[in-house]
Amino acid sequence: MRTAPSNIRLSEARKSDRGIVVGLAVASDLLHGVVAEELERRLLEIGFVEGARFEVLEEGLFGRDPLALRLDDMRVALRRREAAAVIVAMDPR
Repeated sequence: MRTAPSNIRLSEARKSDRGIVVGLAVASDLLHGVVAEELERRLLEIGFVEGARFEVLEEGLFGRDPLALRLDDMRVALRRREAAAVIVAMDPR
């Protein structure tokens, strides 16, 4: 029996986690000097759109930052504070 996927922030994902992007939720406490609209625009331009598949490939050594991800057919690196703005549905394990 399969369980329903759970939604979390991408910043909570660990190495080898997989799932689908559900949407963006930019919170003002995550920005560190970046305007919310600017961060959202950047993430959308990179490819963090609803339905995009991802896999966490690697995590940095210090504070697990940055994340190396496979996003559909490309590889991207993202800081955890930026990844916190991406809501994802995790694939069941």
